[in-house]
Amino acid sequence: MSAADVAARAGGSAESVDTAARDLQQRLMASGHERPKEETCPICFDPIELPIIDHSTVNVCCMKRVCNGCLLEARRRGIYNSCPFCRTHRPSDVASAVAMILKRVDKGDADAIKHLGDRYYHGRQGLAKDVPRAIELWTEAAELGSLEAQYEL
Repeated sequence: MSAADVAARAGGSAESVDTAARDLQQRLMASGHERPKEETCPICFDPIELPIIDHSTVNVCCMKRVCNGCLLEARRRGIYNSCPFCRTHRPSDVASAVAMILKRVDKGDADAIKHLGDRYYHGRQGLAKDVPRAIELWTEAAELGSLEAQYEL
């Protein structure tokens, strides 16, 4: 039995059933959870494919996660040693990368604070492994609204 037959028996028209079905579908598709802003590329505004860490890169200059598609397009256009988002030159060594991260941390950037916490937790980029310091940084970043830092805690 089709929707038109059901509508005819119920005393309504097939057109009103189709309209109601479309409205319901639109409400269902519009409702639900939205992905956090950290999961969209700041250049193309497309959601980054999961797992995010495999399909994007975090730039330490601006702490923006850029999708691999935008990185590829930037390289195709000749942007090799600069961030495709803020156009800052990429750090040439670990010390300058850490300095860029610390500069963002001093400005209260939750993403940078979480990133620095990761570096302390894993003992990367010339920083000694310091789990209590990592937890302090993740707590601070979570208080500033970082979902990823909240997850790490």
